[in-house]
Amino acid sequence: MLLAAPRLEAGSTYKILHVFKGKPDGGGVFAGLSTDTTGNLYGTTWAGGAYGYGTVFRLAPGSNGQWTETILHNFCKDFPHCTDGDLPMDGVVVDSAGNLYGAATAVTFELSPDPLSPIWVYRVLCDCGVPSAINNSSDIYGIGGPGKHGDGDVMQMIPPESGDGAWTTKALYSFCSQRPGCRDGEPPEWNVTFDSAGNLYGTTELGGNAAPFCSGSGGCGVAYQLQSLGGGKWQYHVLHRFAAFPLDGQLPYSGVVVDGSGNVYGTTIEGGSTRNNTVCLEGCGTVFKLTKQADGQWKETILYNFPNYVSNGDGPIGGLVLDPARNLYGTTSAGGDPVCQCGVVFKMSPGAGGKWTYSVLHRFTGKDGWSPQASLIFDKGYKHLYGTTIEGGPGGYGVVFEITP
Repeated sequence: MLLAAPRLEAGSTYKILHVFKGKPDGGGVFAGLSTDTTGNLYGTTWAGGAYGYGTVFRLAPGSNGQWTETILHNFCKDFPHCTDGDLPMDGVVVDSAGNLYGAATAVTFELSPDPLSPIWVYRVLCDCGVPSAINNSSDIYGIGGPGKHGDGDVMQMIPPESGDGAWTTKALYSFCSQRPGCRDGEPPEWNVTFDSAGNLYGTTELGGNAAPFCSGSGGCGVAYQLQSLGGGKWQYHVLHRFAAFPLDGQLPYSGVVVDGSGNVYGTTIEGGSTRNNTVCLEGCGTVFKLTKQADGQWKETILYNFPNYVSNGDGPIGGLVLDPARNLYGTTSAGGDPVCQCGVVFKMSPGAGGKWTYSVLHRFTGKDGWSPQASLIFDKGYKHLYGTTIEGGPGGYGVVFEITP
C-alpha cells in the first residue's frame, strides 16, 4: 500500500562525522559501516590512502561529540604486486573479539588489534570470498565465487585447526544450477543475512524471470533463503523472482533484512510504477516485503515505489535497516535535491491496514555528500543512524554521516 505524498521528517538531524580527502586519507566509500561493542565505526575506502589503492579505517567517538579517524591498513604498498589486495568495494564485519574480516581484489583478509600496541595486524586469509555475516558461533559467511557453474556461491569460511594455516571455504549453494536462464538467480549480491533461526537470506542481481516483465535478457534477480537443516546441511529456496508482474521491482543490488516475525524486506534499483518516466525509463526502484504464507509460499508486497524522483529520490542501491518499532530506513543513490540529484535518506513507517508512510529524512546537496550506495546501521540504542556516500562532501571524496531520526 502506498502513500504518495512525501514529507520531511520533523526533528531529524544530519551531521557529518568524517570528511574524506583522498591522500593520505581514503576516498570513494562504496560500502557501509560496521560497529563494535564500544561504538567504534569501521569501513573501507575504494581508493586514496597512503598508496592510492584504498584503506580500512576506524572512527572512534569522543566525549565532545567529535570522531577521530585512524587508518588501520593502507592497501598495495608494494605496487604493482598488491599481495595484500587493493581497491576494496565491500565493507568489513566484526567478530566478538573485535577482529575485522573483509575482502579486497583477489584476497580475503583479517585485521586484528594488538593488545600491547595501537598497531593492527593485517593477514591475508585466502582468495575465497566476501565475508558479510557472523553467527553466534563466530562462523563467517558470505558470497564467493565462481562456484560450480561460474555464477558465484554462498560460502562459509572455515579457519585452520591450528596456527597460521590457510583458511578454507565450504560452498553452501552454487548459483545458476537451474538452466536455462538461471531460474535460481545469478550472481549473488553484496551480503547475506541471518534470521533468528539461523537461516540465511540474500539476493541475486540477475537470473530468475526474463521477458515479458523483466527489462533485461539476463533476468531481473531473485530473493532467496538458505534454510539451515542442521548438521551443516542447507536447503536453497527462491522466495521471489523479480518482475513477476508489470509493476514489480527489478534488479536488487543489496541484501535483505529480516524482522522478528520472519518477514523479509529489501530494495530494487529499478521497477515500480514510474516505468514511463523520462528519467527512470525502467522505473525508479521499489521497497518490497516478502511474507511467508500458510502453504509455505512467499508473497511479495510493494511497500513503496519512487514516483517523484525529483524530491523523493530514486535508484535505491543500498538495503534497509529496521528499528524496534519496525520502521525501515534506507537510502537512494540519486534524486532528492532538485539541483544536485544526489540521493536521500528515507524512512518507511508501518500503519493501520498494511499502509506505510514514506518520509525523507535528508536530501543530499553534494557539499554534504553525494550518492549514498550502502545500507545504514544503527547504534546500540537505536538513537543514531550511520552511513556513507561515495563522493561529495567538503573534501570531494565522500563522507561518513550520522542521522538522528
